[in-house]
Amino acid sequence: MYLFVKRTADIILSLMALILLSPIFLIIIIAIKIDSKGPILFKQKRVGIHKKHFNILKFRTMRIDTPKDIPTHLLEKPEQYITRVGKFLRKTSLDELPQIINIFFGDMSIIGPRPALWNQYDLIEERDKYGANDIRPGLSGYAQIYGRDTLTIAEKAKLDGEYVKNISLWFDVKLFFSTIPYVLKGDGVVEGGTGKVNPVVGIEKVELK
Repeated sequence: MYLFVKRTADIILSLMALILLSPIFLIIIIAIKIDSKGPILFKQKRVGIHKKHFNILKFRTMRIDTPKDIPTHLLEKPEQYITRVGKFLRKTSLDELPQIINIFFGDMSIIGPRPALWNQYDLIEERDKYGANDIRPGLSGYAQIYGRDTLTIAEKAKLDGEYVKNISLWFDVKLFFSTIPYVLKGDGVVEGGTGKVNPVVGIEKVELK
């Protein structure tokens, strides 16, 4: 029953957000076009509900010659690919705004596991253990609040599983409002440099309340 309520809320809230944020969309679009060559939106194949692929939408923050299908935190010297406007968009997470369109059309939800890249087979396999591939991925989720890029694949999948097990209206509302300070502080974001992930948050430190 809650999944129906959740989807209904996604449609209503995403439509409202698209209308209210349209001036910001316009400003970002103009800034991207002035700053660098290339399309306004960046599309990338991701894994959705029941492992069905879809194209996630983001504002383009990197040059068009950036290596494809590689998470930014695994790139060597990613700063050479990030545009000037892109640096600001990534720092503020404004590059994620077009995913509101993904939410409206049902590819994603406001809250849920972040959609894996189509070729992140190890993460997809780990999520299968917890049923995390059988719900819509989200704009933000449990793992984004407790570690984000700094988590190992096993830790990330386990947190996604905890979300599936405890999914509820209250949990979604709590995660939504908990996301705001993490976005403002940029916690857990790794832009690259080593090609490795160094976990700083352990699963044992995370409590469900």
